Amino acid sequence: MIPALHRRAQLLKLSGTQGHFPNPMTPAILVINAGSSSVKCVAYDAMATGGRLSAIWHGEIDGIGDTPRLRTSNASGDPLDERALDAEGFDHPKAFELLFGALRTKHPELQPAAAGHRVVHGGERYAAPAHIDTDVLTELERLVPLAPLHQPHNLTGIRMAAETFPGLPQVACFDTAFHRDQPALAQQFALPRELTESGIRRYGFHGLSYEYIAHALSELDAQAGRGRVVAAHLGHGASLCAMRDGHSVATTMSFTPLDGLMMGRRCGALDPGVILYLQRERGMSVPEVEDLLQHRSGLQGVSGIGSDMRALLASPDPHAAEAVDLFVYRAALELGAMAAALEGIDALVLTGGIGEHAASVRAAICRRAAWLGVQLDESANAGHSTRISRTDSPASVWVIPTDEAQMIARHTLNLTRSAAQRRSAP
Repeated sequence: MIPALHRRAQLLKLSGTQGHFPNPMTPAILVINAGSSSVKCVAYDAMATGGRLSAIWHGEIDGIGDTPRLRTSNASGDPLDERALDAEGFDHPKAFELLFGALRTKHPELQPAAAGHRVVHGGERYAAPAHIDTDVLTELERLVPLAPLHQPHNLTGIRMAAETFPGLPQVACFDTAFHRDQPALAQQFALPRELTESGIRRYGFHGLSYEYIAHALSELDAQAGRGRVVAAHLGHGASLCAMRDGHSVATTMSFTPLDGLMMGRRCGALDPGVILYLQRERGMSVPEVEDLLQHRSGLQGVSGIGSDMRALLASPDPHAAEAVDLFVYRAALELGAMAAALEGIDALVLTGGIGEHAASVRAAICRRAAWLGVQLDESANAGHSTRISRTDSPASVWVIPTDEAQMIARHTLNLTRSAAQRRSAP
C-alpha cells in the first residue's frame, strides 16, 4: 500500500499539471497517435505495477480533411459518443482540442502524469524512446521531409498536449527505433557513400507494432519468439519485418513508408525510372508525383474502387479482384526476401487490419509460402484462431492483434518512473 501511494505521489508531482482536474485525482498516461487524417488518444492507468496496462478511455477522430467523425469508448470498449463533425475548418489542432475536452468531461478525476506520442521518424539519432525537450523537438522538425504525411501531425500533438497540460512530461516513441540495430548492410542503399553518410538509408517503420508483436509471440510460444520470425503488418499501410530473437534483421519499408508492399493508397516498391519518366515525359511536378504515389496508387489505384480491403473482397468487379491478387503476390514476394535475410523462417505472424480480419487474404499468402514450410489449417484460419497453421507445420503461423498504444504506454511509464526515481535518489 505504501509503495503504491508513493508511486501516485511521484507521478502527480512529476506531471506538474495540478489544477486541470478536481480531486481526488487518478494519475493517467495519455497515449497520442496522430496520423495523416486521424487522431487517437488513449488514457491508461498510471498505477500499473507490471504486465499489460489497463486502458480507461479511448477517443478517436478520423476522416480529418474529408468527413470527420468522433468516437469515444470506455474501458470495456463500450461506445460513449459517436457522431459526425462539421468538416468546415476542422483540422488536427481542433481534433486534439475536442478529444482532450471529451476526456476531461468524461473523467474529471484523471490527472495526466505523462503523455507518450507515436512519432513516425526518429532518424539516425533515436534508437529508443526519448523525453521530449527543446532539442528533441528541433531534431524531430528537421526530419519532417522524411515523413511529410505524418511527422507534422505528430509534432502538432506534442505542442497541443504541452499547451493543454503545461509542464506535462512527454515521451516520443519512434516507429523507426526498433530497426536501428539492424545489420549495416540491411540499412544501406547502393548509392555513393557521401549520400549514405548524409542519412539516406533504409530506416524502416511500423517498429512499435513489431516490438509489440515480438513480445506477444514470446508470451504465446517462447521457442517461436526466439526463432526466425517474419511479422506482416497488413493494413492501410503495410510492411514486413524479419526478426531473429525478437530483434529486427530486415524490413520492407525503407527511407520512407512508401517502399515495399503494395498498400491502401501507396504504390510500394517502384522502379525509380518510373518517377523519372513521369517527370520528364509526362511533365509531372514533384507534388503531382507525390500525390500519385502517396494517395492514388495501391489498392485504390489498381481497383479504381477504393482502398478498403473489405469492400474489394465483397466487390464483383474484376479490377477489385486484380487489386487483391496483386496485394497477395507482392506480399508473398517480399516474404521470400525476408526469409532470405533470415535464411529460413520458423514462424509467420499476421497483424494489422487486413492481417487480423481478412481470412481469405491470409490463406492466399500462406499458400504462396508453402515452400517455406507454411502449412495452413484452413479451419483455424476461417475461425480466426490465434494459431492458424497445422500442428505439424514446420513453420507456425499466428494471428496476433497489434497494440502500438500499449507499447507506447509501457515506454512512457517506464521512462517517467525512472526519471522520478533518479530525482528522488540521495
